[in-house]
Amino acid sequence: MDQHDTVVSMLGITKQFPGVIALDDVTLHVQAGELLAICGENGAGKSTLMKILSGVYLPDEGELWVRGVPVRFKTTRDAEAAGIAIIHQELNLVEDLSVSANIFLGRELRTSLGFLNERQMIQRSQELLDSLECRISPLSRTGGLRIGDQQLVEIAKALSLDASIVVMDEPTSALTESESRRLERVIGRLRSQGVTIIYISHKMDEVFRLADRIAVLRDGRMVRTENRSAASPQQVTGWMVGRDISNAHAYTPRIPGERVLEVHNLFVPWPGHARGYRLSGVSLNVCRGEVLGIAGLMGAGRTELLETIFGAGPQKWSGEILLRGRSVHFTHPQEACDAGIAMVCEDRKRLGVFPNLTVGSNVSLCTLSRAVRGGLVRRRIEEAMVAQSIRDTGVKTSGLSSNILGLSGGNQQKCIVSRWLLTQPEVLLLDDPTRGIDVGAKAELYALINTLCRRGMAVLVTSSELPELLSLSDRIVVLSEGRVTAEFNRNEASEQRIMEAATLGAFNRTGHELPN
Repeated sequence: MDQHDTVVSMLGITKQFPGVIALDDVTLHVQAGELLAICGENGAGKSTLMKILSGVYLPDEGELWVRGVPVRFKTTRDAEAAGIAIIHQELNLVEDLSVSANIFLGRELRTSLGFLNERQMIQRSQELLDSLECRISPLSRTGGLRIGDQQLVEIAKALSLDASIVVMDEPTSALTESESRRLERVIGRLRSQGVTIIYISHKMDEVFRLADRIAVLRDGRMVRTENRSAASPQQVTGWMVGRDISNAHAYTPRIPGERVLEVHNLFVPWPGHARGYRLSGVSLNVCRGEVLGIAGLMGAGRTELLETIFGAGPQKWSGEILLRGRSVHFTHPQEACDAGIAMVCEDRKRLGVFPNLTVGSNVSLCTLSRAVRGGLVRRRIEEAMVAQSIRDTGVKTSGLSSNILGLSGGNQQKCIVSRWLLTQPEVLLLDDPTRGIDVGAKAELYALINTLCRRGMAVLVTSSELPELLSLSDRIVVLSEGRVTAEFNRNEASEQRIMEAATLGAFNRTGHELPN
């Protein structure tokens, strides 16, 4: 087949869900051996289109052709048999199984006698993880891994299919910069082998570094497809959102107030690990009306720091946490919430969303008591309370009674933010809050954070994207292997200086070993 032959054609694809037209007469052509990037806001229809290609959904209307042959995939097995693999944005792993068992789930390798060939599955899994330059053990329990490591397992699972067409739906959303670079090297190797890649991403630097062509969806319709060389990041984001967002998160100086949260010499043990600690000697503070950014590579302790402050850490800790000048030691998130602290967690699927509840119930979960009158929940009060909160955060939904899983990942995240803002916190902890959120939704979240700060809220935010931290933060604290290695004011911070501090390990910025 010639390099310029069309390997996938999706013609007039339409897909509806209750109350929502997810795709409206979408046509897309993919050339053999190319990397086609698909961009669009959350809810634009990107993931739905790829789920149709990979057999998760059947289209209501339209045709699908693969290598010049009309096909109708009723299951993912049908798509896999046609050489199509998908790496989903939302992880589909069984937490209680090992890494190798997840990679070969449903396709287990067997001996000539029909028994499970665990040795071969472990060996093959190790080879796949090595190709990703990943240090995860194939024997590790998947549920015990951090979300970034789970994302790498999902990628290894897709690569195990030896597919000729690979769909990657936000594959770097939970990866650090170094892990993303590793994945790009894997993509380069796949392309050298003739693999066609369809790549969904909100990160314009990735798109313009990797793509041959760029397709843009907006509100379920195909806006346009351009060669990368014929477009710019500003043009693509404009096509995505249909409006100019270039100044949407322009920084304007803020004047911090009094200190509201202080952490002194925080130590969190790590039993059984060679390092012995998740956090060691961490000290920081944040003031009212200030955004404090927490930077660091995966494993640096960013999530552990926020979980410990919020009373959600798995280990007992030592040190001191002061809230409004008073020592606190939360042992449960409810205690932190009652004291005026809220946390939007990193892992939306496992820890944030309640899949069996509606949009309204997900948002009102922590403040439902406000709608109780005479021992009964007054739905009118609850709905009014929720409606205002989701308007403030810009949630796109067909109604409060819709199931939360019917929303895009970005809108699910905004529902979680809405939930916690209803608690009226003084301190807001945001753990990688824009993971999987498109540029338009990011701009809305940045504006919301700025508004909250100007009302006097203190915000601690982690992010795997350094430009985001640099854009949002008044100060940035850098963690490396559980220790603070640097702190920068906004005018001192740069990507290079942060990365230097983030890679110091157990050495400080002057090269001297840090004290135990």
